[in-house]
Amino acid sequence: MISIRDAWENNSLPWLRDLVSHHQPQIDARMKNGDLRRWQQALESIPEITSSSATFGRAVGLKTIPEDTSYALETALRGLMPWRKGPFRFGNISVDAEWRSDLKWDRLTPHIDLSGQRVLDVGSGSGYHIWRMFDAGAEEVLGIDPSILSHCQFAAIKSLLGHPKAASLPLTLEQFSPRNLRFDTVFSMGVLYHRKDPITHIEQLKKWVSPGGQLVLETLVVDGDKNTCLVPPDRYARMNNVWFLPSIAMLTGWLKRLGFREIKCLDVSITTFEEQRETPWMQFESLEFAIDPKNTLQTVEGLPRPTRAAMLATLPVK
Repeated sequence: MISIRDAWENNSLPWLRDLVSHHQPQIDARMKNGDLRRWQQALESIPEITSSSATFGRAVGLKTIPEDTSYALETALRGLMPWRKGPFRFGNISVDAEWRSDLKWDRLTPHIDLSGQRVLDVGSGSGYHIWRMFDAGAEEVLGIDPSILSHCQFAAIKSLLGHPKAASLPLTLEQFSPRNLRFDTVFSMGVLYHRKDPITHIEQLKKWVSPGGQLVLETLVVDGDKNTCLVPPDRYARMNNVWFLPSIAMLTGWLKRLGFREIKCLDVSITTFEEQRETPWMQFESLEFAIDPKNTLQTVEGLPRPTRAAMLATLPVK
């Protein structure tokens, strides 16, 4: 029987037990979510499926499942809606999440090699990118995210995939304290612009990067020079928790000031309605409602349309 605790339990990761024990008070506090009982019932109703057809490619999941499990599995997975990050596929069941996270990963794939690495994914959500990191060669992956629903989704996927060497903890980056544990690559994708202090966020990420390791930082940006940074006066694309949108030049300066080197901009892409949209698995208003219908280069607030940049930076060996 699957439990949310499957998200942060994994006997193949020798360092995980102490890490969970260290953060148990914070985990217990997150477990007080009033919807957890309903989500746990969905997890418990997932049928047991033994399969050797796990795939970590574009549609993470199982290539085949027994036909007599399909209805029960889809019903259980729908009990964990809304799905924000995906896609996932189990046989003929397609979990079409709000974000086509595979498109973001496509923009990174030509530039990163995670072979044999221990990786940290900050803001991991349902864990879609965790599985793609294994596809890129990672040996061990840990995600952190404060959303309890996301951990229920991750526990479901992880169990169905046969418990690879991955785990995720229901924590914010500010709560995370791995002590002596370090990571060859740290990812922070879609988090920086939600932070009131972006410099502190990057400093916190840096603490967990091994010397000689790398940071992959993906965030909203605006056009401009090294002195350009947009601070929305109120909402941005209907979000009330967006604070700083730097230019690529300013973001590069932040990374350099904090000690990173070999800083590269891997990609700049305008967010499209193909990449972020309402689906049957996420039935709330999405990007379409945040863009001015009369000028699709602007948000409904009259600000520049969401554009995302992916940066790669190395932490030198002292």
